[in-house]
Amino acid sequence: MPDAEGSVTRRRPPARRRTRRAGRKQQRDAQLTALAVAATAGVGLAVMVAKWLVAHGWVLMVLLALAVLVGAGRLHTRRQQARWEAVRARGLRYGLPQLDALHHTRFEDAVRDLMRRDGCQDAQRVGGRGDLGADVKATDPFGRRWVIQCKHRRNGASGAAVGTPELQVLNGTARQVHGADVAVIVTNGRVTGPAVTFAKEQRLHVVDRQTLAVWASSSRPLWELLRAVPPPRRPTSAG
Repeated sequence: MPDAEGSVTRRRPPARRRTRRAGRKQQRDAQLTALAVAATAGVGLAVMVAKWLVAHGWVLMVLLALAVLVGAGRLHTRRQQARWEAVRARGLRYGLPQLDALHHTRFEDAVRDLMRRDGCQDAQRVGGRGDLGADVKATDPFGRRWVIQCKHRRNGASGAAVGTPELQVLNGTARQVHGADVAVIVTNGRVTGPAVTFAKEQRLHVVDRQTLAVWASSSRPLWELLRAVPPPRRPTSAG
C-alpha cells in the first residue's frame, strides 16, 4: 500500500527462506569440516605407518618377499596351465559318436578346439543370434582367415541333410562381411548333391560327416584334407 507520501512499502522476504539458506550454508560448512578432518586423519595415519615401517624395516621386507612369492606362484600356475592346454590340444581327438551327442553350441566349441589344435591360436567361437553365418573364426599358421559355419545334426547321418540354402548364407557373408580367405561349412550329417555342386562353383568348402571323422580323429590339419585351399598369405615354418 502507498504511504502518505506516495511511496510503496517493500515486503520483507519471509523468514523461512532465510532459515533455509542459513541451514544449507551450515550443512556445507559441516561437510567441508568433516572432509578436512578426514584428510588430516588420513595424512596423519599415513605418516605414522611410514614411520613405523622405517623403524621396522624387516616387516616391509617380509611383505615384499610375500608379494614376490605370490606373484611367482601365480605366474608358475598360469604357465603350467598353458603347457597343459598345449599338450591337451596336440592330443585332442573326437569320435563321431562324441560329436553326435553334443549340443549344437558344444559342437561349435569342438570345431574351435580342433582349429586351435591345428595351430590357429586365435580361433574363437562367435556363433549365436545375429552371427551372420559365422560360428567359428580362425587364422591359420599361413595367415589365411577361416570362417566356419557349423551345422550339427542330433541324429547324425539320419538327420536332415545340409542343403543349398545353408551354403548360400555362408557364400553371402563369409567374404564380404567376415573377410574370409577360406569359407567352410562343417556338419556331422549329410550334404545334398546340389549343395556340393554349389559349393564348388562358389569356392566354398564342405566338411561332411566322412571328412569330419578323419579330421577329428587324427592329427591332420583341416587344410590338408580340403581341395583348392587358397595359397598361404605369408611364409611359415609350418609349410
